[in-house]
Amino acid sequence: MEATITKFYTAFQQKDYGTMASLYHPEAAFKDAAFDLKSGEEAGAMWKMLVTAGKDLRIEFRDVKADKDAGSAHWEAWYTFSKTGRKVHNIIEAQFEFKEGLIYRHNDHFDFWRWSRQSLGLIGWLLGWSDFLKNKVSASAMKGLNTFMKKTEHNS
Repeated sequence: MEATITKFYTAFQQKDYGTMASLYHPEAAFKDAAFDLKSGEEAGAMWKMLVTAGKDLRIEFRDVKADKDAGSAHWEAWYTFSKTGRKVHNIIEAQFEFKEGLIYRHNDHFDFWRWSRQSLGLIGWLLGWSDFLKNKVSASAMKGLNTFMKKTEHNS
């Protein structure tokens, strides 16, 4: 399954959200500090939203490891956070579980306080450690994804 993870991040580097989405099982779940997604469709839509919004997005990945059931990778992203115009360098550890040859569970872990200081500035510095800010960012991200999915549903 190392090939699946490598294909996923190579597609991410190429901003090929279609290939990324195709690697998720229909019943997949994705979770990170901003998103808690319950289907492969939602995960695919999230990557499409992030890739199309990230005009200067750059991805690097390494340390891909996997067997038939689970895997992991280290990846880093450089981009401008669209809501503030601030530059971000996010460092992520990804964990995967597979089902029927596809990504079934995908969890991305990163230092939220570090991310919030970069993306939100002073507010992130002061509140990035708090559940209050994490919940606010997550609610905003999920609302943005739902709006994006409704909009692109009619423009596919």
